[in-house]
Amino acid sequence: MKHRFLVALVLLVSVSLLTACGVGKKKEEEAAPVTLTVYSQLANYSGEMSGWFAQELLERFNVKAIIVPDVDGVYETRMESGNLGDIVLWGSDGDEYLGAVEAGLLFDWNEDNLLHEYGPYVKEYMPHALAKNKEISGGTLYGFGHNVAYSSEDHEAFFYTWDLRWDLYKRLGYPAVKDLDDYLQLMIDMKEIEPVDEAGNPTYAISLWPDWDGDMVMYVKAFATAYYGYDELGIGLHNPENGEFYGALDEDGPYLEALRFFNALYRHDLLDPDSMTNTFDKAMEKVKNGGTFFSIFNFAGSDGYNTVDHQNEGKMMLTMTPEEATPIVYGMNVKGSNRIWSIGAKTQYPELAMEIINWLATPEGRMTSEYGPKGVTWDYDENGKSYFTELGRLMRYDKDVAFPEETGYSGKFSDGEFEWNNTTWSIDAINPESGEPFNWRFWESNQEEAKSAIEADWREFTGARSSDEYLNNREYKVALGTSYSTGSRSYELRVKWEQVTKAIKDYSWRAIYSESEARFNAQVRLMQRDVRSYGYDACLEWALQEAARRKALEDEVRSAN
Repeated sequence: MKHRFLVALVLLVSVSLLTACGVGKKKEEEAAPVTLTVYSQLANYSGEMSGWFAQELLERFNVKAIIVPDVDGVYETRMESGNLGDIVLWGSDGDEYLGAVEAGLLFDWNEDNLLHEYGPYVKEYMPHALAKNKEISGGTLYGFGHNVAYSSEDHEAFFYTWDLRWDLYKRLGYPAVKDLDDYLQLMIDMKEIEPVDEAGNPTYAISLWPDWDGDMVMYVKAFATAYYGYDELGIGLHNPENGEFYGALDEDGPYLEALRFFNALYRHDLLDPDSMTNTFDKAMEKVKNGGTFFSIFNFAGSDGYNTVDHQNEGKMMLTMTPEEATPIVYGMNVKGSNRIWSIGAKTQYPELAMEIINWLATPEGRMTSEYGPKGVTWDYDENGKSYFTELGRLMRYDKDVAFPEETGYSGKFSDGEFEWNNTTWSIDAINPESGEPFNWRFWESNQEEAKSAIEADWREFTGARSSDEYLNNREYKVALGTSYSTGSRSYELRVKWEQVTKAIKDYSWRAIYSESEARFNAQVRLMQRDVRSYGYDACLEWALQEAARRKALEDEVRSAN
């Protein structure tokens, strides 16, 4: 690489000229931290990282990281400037990623043996993921997708866990919940017995946030995925079992049915009225205070609510699905998924960027990014098995626990979390150093008796010892791991797509906040009319072609098995 040659030349000349004093000054300059810009389409955080993970980067690589999230206009601005950043993390491998490839704004990982010299772990253990990226990127290697697995023999842990305030469910006498109508009634009954949270604020069934809205309203399409088992694909949902596709505007389709459910929550005063303006962090504060009754995601439910204090008080969020729900679960995939790790073409530090990505792909890097510093929050026992330290266990259940001064780290765990929001290995991949999944829920050290009376009650009622055991014993759909990646769209279609998806989201939020069922139906009709006028049919045709391509790849996997 040219800059390395120039640096070497400068150093060669400098050695012959510098005095001892000058050499000392040179060493001081070399010790100054390097600042890297991480442009992450997945991040919720903006600015320089702080806390324990920032300290890890500083001590391991002498690096400070500035995170640039993908708020409105950022992608376009950075594309126009020709500089995406040093490390570039993509929300998908679709149009925006392919646009950067076409514009030459990503660094070729094979240039000057970058991957071979600075990414040896990635090169050795992620060959299929690297091959997939090279294939979708026109024959040049620019990175790899997230959630890579060492083997494709099993499915991941359940992502949609249907966390519910089990203590309230118990107080109500464990009522039967067959479908969404029963679930709505359960939320109504919970509000009657617990109308305010620990801060004295009104309780709700759920608190949403719009930060993560993509082609549709995130929580609406995710709820359809959690209930019906259909996976998001463009402007609709794909049935991974038979390949059927359901457009966002389909009458009685899964998206509109999920939208109807959230409007019913709103009309019964069960939806946080701040949902349309919430940030993720604000919504999680309400979860921590007991302000919500359920979450389809464990990271937005039990992970935030199930503190040691709550468990000691006999309160927990635990898994319970409606009887008719068939939540999706994702197959393990050695080729990885669609959220790409890459390096910007204009970086002055490609080697350093690659070294960091490579470390994050090592077992220690993956564990550290998830659970904190090794030896402080987690470690391996004499048998090589993973375990939490006492501090690490406290932090797992309450991320606002602070690091004691003697650990050498400062601030709360939450202050220093890995805010890039991408993963190298799937959390459910096997950690080769321990022989167990990276996922703490499956460590031998955590297969223990119930930690509280309320958890013991859940285990007795469900006959399961964990969320995954419960869900594995019920109906679900598996999205097979394939080489599928989102296809490109023409410029004309991209223009229509932007108008169509914006209208779907805008009208969806208006429908959610409708004061009556009649008003809801009117908003849906307006959405269907206006979205079609913007080019919905052309977008739908593209989505149907993508669904057919995905089904063909899924059929290949099935026939191979």
